[in-house]
Amino acid sequence: MVVVFAIILLALLFFATEPVPVDVTAIGVMVALMLVPPVSGLLVSLGLLSAPIETITPEQGISGFSSAATITVLAMFILSEGVQRTGVVQILGAKISTLTGDSETKQLGATIGVVGPISGFINNTAAVAILLPMVTDLAERGKTSPSKLLMPLSFASMFGGMLTLIGTSTNILASQLSERLGVGAFSMFQFTQLGLVVSLFGTAYLLTVGRYLIPERIKPQVDLTEEFEMADYLTEVTVRADSPLVGQQVQTALVETEFDVDLIQLIRNEEVFLEPLGPKQIQAGDVFAIRTDRNTLVDLLDVEGLDLVPEVTVDEAELEVASGGQNLVEVVVAPGSSLVGESLASASFRQRYNATVLALRRGGALIRRRMDNIPLRVGDTLLVQATTGSIERLDQNRDFIVAQEVERHDYRDSKILVAVGIVAAVVGLAALDFVPIVVSALAGALAMVATGCLKPTEIYDAVQWDVIFLLAGVIPLGIAMEKTGAATLLAEFVVLTAEFLPLLAVLGVFYVVTALLTNVVSNNASVVLMIPVAFEAAVTLGARPLSFILAVTFAASTAFMTPVGYQTNLFVYGPGGYRFTDYMRVGAPLQLLFAVVTTLGIAFFFGL
Repeated sequence: MVVVFAIILLALLFFATEPVPVDVTAIGVMVALMLVPPVSGLLVSLGLLSAPIETITPEQGISGFSSAATITVLAMFILSEGVQRTGVVQILGAKISTLTGDSETKQLGATIGVVGPISGFINNTAAVAILLPMVTDLAERGKTSPSKLLMPLSFASMFGGMLTLIGTSTNILASQLSERLGVGAFSMFQFTQLGLVVSLFGTAYLLTVGRYLIPERIKPQVDLTEEFEMADYLTEVTVRADSPLVGQQVQTALVETEFDVDLIQLIRNEEVFLEPLGPKQIQAGDVFAIRTDRNTLVDLLDVEGLDLVPEVTVDEAELEVASGGQNLVEVVVAPGSSLVGESLASASFRQRYNATVLALRRGGALIRRRMDNIPLRVGDTLLVQATTGSIERLDQNRDFIVAQEVERHDYRDSKILVAVGIVAAVVGLAALDFVPIVVSALAGALAMVATGCLKPTEIYDAVQWDVIFLLAGVIPLGIAMEKTGAATLLAEFVVLTAEFLPLLAVLGVFYVVTALLTNVVSNNASVVLMIPVAFEAAVTLGARPLSFILAVTFAASTAFMTPVGYQTNLFVYGPGGYRFTDYMRVGAPLQLLFAVVTTLGIAFFFGL
């Protein structure tokens, strides 16, 4: 138990601080647990230990990869991608946005009303990624601050995910853990009635109290250069005939200099050029739109033979004259992105994507100079200028979420009914208990490919592999807790509270502890740690194990108090311009409300 607790504490530290991605930490936990028996056996042979320490066998260690939960989540990612490729969610969002106008109440109601139900049937993380551009544009058209809509988008996706078994990976994992403990797997709609109650209270909170607690971090405006406060960082210069830059290629100009400057747009003979600018040879009279600060600009003009173009304001309209299309967008670094931990320089962002980063927003902080060597994090928002084609490619790249609607030409709208029908069949077969959810989900994933909703090569890109490896890595931790008695020991401490608390309050304690844990570590890790403890406590108290398991499941899927508690919170962190404390201000009352509503709801629907 001591060894397992030591591994748990170290894992929690790594989950909370993220010196490495959470999926790497999970695999590290799995490997550490499997290494304990042979290493302790070696220490016994050297006389340094009296007896070997048994944690888990290698078969148990890798069981997470063959777990029904892991495979089901993998299949659900493919199903969600199949639906997304048809464009049905975007079409639905666009239809609803036409009804909201400039009413913030209608916009907020539409945001919650769309993402909640959708999150019950496709992965809620995918639902937020799909709807984030629609909600941002909804705010822009209605002259509403996106800050007012994006946090509700994330929160509503969480409680919407509690409507069905397949709404979140956490539900699926909790179902398997429940089955392994002998309580039984969850049915498709087993807790839907509780999910509806929770969703109604959550919606009421976001439309009333929460609405006034959410700050307007980003002012309602159309121009992205204003939003990122770029007025002092964007300007136009013209190349003099005596400039040392004349005759150089853009890609070599200013490389040897100490100046923090980007050449972002070239105007030559009234023709405007964007990336790739690198191969172009600089000529006298060329006009460049540049990103730099005022102090650097003074030195740059003198040293490089440039003149300031007078009476020119470089705003979004000026930066989008190149093709008359969309050249300026916000791009969010997605979870699992290959750019996490990389800098713009080390990732060769400009060359790889034919795009220029003008500014970086991390929560409420704006960075507009010397960005090239800053390691990127999940949720960072980049203000990017590129050609329309490059922006469409960024929109299709799984490393990013483009925060504005991008006109796409590759939606398979003819497959809408097919994709929706496949998801309905998956849900129906599992709900009728005709086949287990893992079988219907895999069959549905196969059907997505067979019917042309997805191409075979797209199914691998559809899967969030970091989530799969996270699940596979943490599942053995639950086995080790049960096998060594660690779960029983923790349960005994909780059971002590029953001496001075009623059973309903003990159930509430499990909800609160799990919710607090989930806000700093992975929701899936929280479920793996807490469900065995909740089960043991329920058995000891003579209570219904299912009720205690459901309390943990609901708490683990509703992490409102920090941006790192749930992936969807990170999605909206940058685009909403939020501060870390905003989540506590808005999320803490909602978390407390859910603690009461969920605990009472479980007692009413499932008993104690």
